[in-house]
Amino acid sequence: MQPVFLTAHWQNLIMANYTLPPALLQDYLPPGTVLDYYKGQCYVSLVGFLFADTKIMGVGIPFHRTFEEVNLRFYVRYQEEDEWKRGTVFISEIVPKPAISLVANTLYGEHYSTHPMRHRWAKQGKSLSIAYEWKHRGKWNRLAVEAEDQPQALGEGSEEQFIAEHYWGYTKRRGGGSSEYQVEHPSWEVLPVQDYEIVCDGYSLYGPAFGEVLEQPPSSVFLAKGSAVQVRRGRHLPKVTT
Repeated sequence: MQPVFLTAHWQNLIMANYTLPPALLQDYLPPGTVLDYYKGQCYVSLVGFLFADTKIMGVGIPFHRTFEEVNLRFYVRYQEEDEWKRGTVFISEIVPKPAISLVANTLYGEHYSTHPMRHRWAKQGKSLSIAYEWKHRGKWNRLAVEAEDQPQALGEGSEEQFIAEHYWGYTKRRGGGSSEYQVEHPSWEVLPVQDYEIVCDGYSLYGPAFGEVLEQPPSSVFLAKGSAVQVRRGRHLPKVTT
């Protein structure tokens, strides 16, 4: 088992989920992994959340403890001996701090970029208003929900459980091969979403194929309460031979 590299609290995760043709993801698939399906459907998710109390190797970095992230991701499986590991592949990750992008891209081979970001949380009675915004080409994009403040366990076999419970990250490395890292957290509670708003320039952020997908209504939007997490240091996977 790899040592823990990062600890944090991931809070109020908005997950907007879209089905799409599997062929759109083939070029992003790390060698050795296969696409993960839910009831025969392939998914991408646009996810916004807050990193809080972030520490690297147990040390908090000044001005880099709390920040927003918005990512676009899809889901894969990787077989190691008799175990199938269910993981996430990130197409793009947006954060407001360039140092975070540098560390993640260098150590994990991820695809971070830096944009101005902001968030807004508000509670009125039993209703929560959660919003994440990121600025691109001079305009603010937005991912927001109105939700009931009534946390519920993930339903066994539900779409929400499929989306939320992938505990590994996989990256396609430059020059060939793949990397793997483990993300550890308890099963999250979800809060029922009453309404949502998505304003995203998917075409310029992610390219025409994903832009077209994100123009369609999502198959689901939910809010996960989040928890403490720890991310273990990555490792290179054995190269796939053909």
